[in-house]
Amino acid sequence: MNDDRPVLLEKRGTCLHLTLNRPRALNALSHTMVRLLDEALSHAEQDESIHSVLLSGAGDRGLCAGGDIRALHDDARASGRESLRFWRDEYRLNARIARFPKPYVALMDGIVMGGGVGVSAHSGIRVVTERSRVAMPETAIGFVPDVGGTRLLATAPGELGTHLALTGRSVGAADAVLCGLADHHIPARLLPALTEVLGEPAGQGPSVAGIVQRFATEPPTGELAAQRDWIDGCYAAASVEEILRRLRETGVPAADAAADELLTKSPLALKVTLAAVRRAARLDSLEAVLDQDFRVSSRAFEHPDFVEGVRARIIDKDNAPQWKPSSLAEVDDREVARFFAPLGPGEQELGLAPGPTCAPVNGGQAG
Repeated sequence: MNDDRPVLLEKRGTCLHLTLNRPRALNALSHTMVRLLDEALSHAEQDESIHSVLLSGAGDRGLCAGGDIRALHDDARASGRESLRFWRDEYRLNARIARFPKPYVALMDGIVMGGGVGVSAHSGIRVVTERSRVAMPETAIGFVPDVGGTRLLATAPGELGTHLALTGRSVGAADAVLCGLADHHIPARLLPALTEVLGEPAGQGPSVAGIVQRFATEPPTGELAAQRDWIDGCYAAASVEEILRRLRETGVPAADAAADELLTKSPLALKVTLAAVRRAARLDSLEAVLDQDFRVSSRAFEHPDFVEGVRARIIDKDNAPQWKPSSLAEVDDREVARFFAPLGPGEQELGLAPGPTCAPVNGGQAG
């Protein structure tokens, strides 16, 4: 008989195994799932019989494809506020995972996007497989990378994170490790054995990290290391317009393809995303970045590009979004800056970091 609970909890020896259990929806996160995960981690933190936590996704297609985009879209269309409550709890969960005091192993097998990155890539031990595709694809739906993803991307080598943030491209195992989104590659066929060993009674054997390392192998060759020259040179520019100009002038087909890809994204989302990544690099903690993410998400939720992007990419699937504004030249720097301003009367900041986390955006530019 199938268990239809959205999050499955199973204690195996001293390991608490958490399974995201919405395989038909690629384990997309609902508010209920976020609350269940938070409650489970709170309990595991206090339970001395639990020495480690393992996170995986049901089915063989992915750990988690992100938040429930249709639910967020419907809430935005109805001018609702449930999405903000969801993000408030989700971002607090992301911070809890990053600070969790016991080994937390995330099996980032298959598709890991958006909110899926948030519940995995902030953990202490992150495992990818040859099937992994890791991405923050928000600019395609008129949104901006959140769940602390801008901090992860800002700390990637060179400008690799800026490239991934703006294009929303997914990466495989080797590139996920290169970019600091994962730690180890383990073939998917070995994950059941790893899970079994992690669930064995604790004794005088190797640590959790040592067990994972024992299963790790070299991943298949990635793509980004060989593209560093043009990526670092182009994406170091101070504006999206200048990034595009440099991409066009390289004469590198892959750079030209990246430029074509950027022109399909929401112009406003591109400019806000570039500013968010650059600002995240200057903030001193994940909590400060999550506070920023909450402001940005709150503003993006109100903007028509989000509803239109989800309609075009997810619901109608015509892939012909009508962005407002429709071009980068029409994006007002003051509108970009508004995404980072403190929330107004009647709105509540996330408030994870002490003190202010709002720095000037240099007139709306990201540099």
